[in-house]
Amino acid sequence: MKHKILVFMPSIEGGGVEKNFFLVCNYLINKVNTLKVITVSKKYKKKFDKSIILITPSSKKWDNFNRRIKYIVAIFLLIRELLKNRDTVIFAFQANVYCILVCKLFSVKVIARSNTAPIGWSRNFLKRYIFKKVLALSNIVMVNSMQFKNDLKRDLNIRSKCIYNPLNKYEVIKRSKDKSKKIFSSSNKLKIINIGRFTDQKDQITFLKSLNHLKNKINFEACIIGKGILKTRLQKYIIEKKLSRFVKIINFVENPYPFIRQSDLFVLTSKYEGLPNVLLEALTLKKFVISSSCHTGPKEILLNGKGGLLFKVGDHIELANKIKYYFFNKKKCKKLLDESYKSLSRFDYKSNLLKYYKLIDSF
Repeated sequence: MKHKILVFMPSIEGGGVEKNFFLVCNYLINKVNTLKVITVSKKYKKKFDKSIILITPSSKKWDNFNRRIKYIVAIFLLIRELLKNRDTVIFAFQANVYCILVCKLFSVKVIARSNTAPIGWSRNFLKRYIFKKVLALSNIVMVNSMQFKNDLKRDLNIRSKCIYNPLNKYEVIKRSKDKSKKIFSSSNKLKIINIGRFTDQKDQITFLKSLNHLKNKINFEACIIGKGILKTRLQKYIIEKKLSRFVKIINFVENPYPFIRQSDLFVLTSKYEGLPNVLLEALTLKKFVISSSCHTGPKEILLNGKGGLLFKVGDHIELANKIKYYFFNKKKCKKLLDESYKSLSRFDYKSNLLKYYKLIDSF
C-alpha cells in the first residue's frame, strides 16, 4: 500500500472520538506511505507516532478558541496543503461538511467518518438538507454502528460503510489498575458512575433526577466525571435537591478506568450517540450497564436489552426503577452482563483497524 493519507481533525477534546482517532492514525502510519494530520490542538502531539506529520497553526493560542473557530483555522490549513499537493486521500474525522466541500473544490478523494447519529441534527430541515447533499459528495461515508448505517439510508438515502470503534481491551484493563485514585467512600453502598461531557446531548440532569428519586429508597453513592458548559446547572441541582452526600462531580480525567473499576454500575443517559466507547470500556471492566435506548449504539452494544438494561430517553423514573432493579437483582443482571461481555469480540481493535486499512486500500 503506497497511499498518502491526510487526516482532518480540527479540534481534539479528549472524548471517545479522539480515542478512535489516535488508534487509527497510529495504526495506519505503519501501512501507508505518508500520513499527515491537520489539527489545531497542538497539546496532544505526544499521543501520535513520531512518523506522523502534524500540520498545525504556528501559534498555540488557537487551541483556546471554540470548536467553530478551530474548524475555520483547520480549513485554511487544508486549503494551503492541497494547493501544494493534491496527490492524497483525505480522511475527515470531524467537520465533515466543511472538509468535503473543500475536497470537492480541489477534486480530491475524501472519506467522511460520521460520529453522531442523524437524530442529533435531522429534525432541523436546513441541517438535514445540507448533510444530505454534502455527505453524498464524499467518496465513502463511514459510520460506527449498524443502526447508524440504517438510519442514514432511511433518513437521507445515503449508503455508508460500518466499521465498529476499535476497542483495545488489554489497554483498558491495564490502565484501570491504578489503585491510587479513590472516588467512592464506602464498600457497602451501590457505587454508580456516569462519564461524559456536560452537554444537553449527554443529559446528566436525567441521571440526577433519578438519583433524587432514589435517595430515600436504596443505599448508594454516585459520581459524574466530565467537563462542559452545563456543569454549573448540574451543581445547582445537586445543592437544591440536597444530593451532595449522595453524588459528586469530578472534572474530566484522561484515565477514567480506575474509577470505572471501583464502581458497580455504569449509567449512560445520552439523547443520541454514535457508538459510545465508554459503554464498551465499562463492559470490558465487567461493570453492569444501564443506558438510554438512544440512537445509536447502546441498543446494539447491549444486544437490545439482552446484555444490559435500557430505558426511554429522558425518563428519569424508568431509569430510577432500572437502578433499583439492579440493586435487588444482581444475580439476574450478572447473566446479562456475561452476554454483553462475550459479545465484545465484535469491537476488537485489531480486526476493526484492519477494516480501516482495507477501506483505504480500496481507493
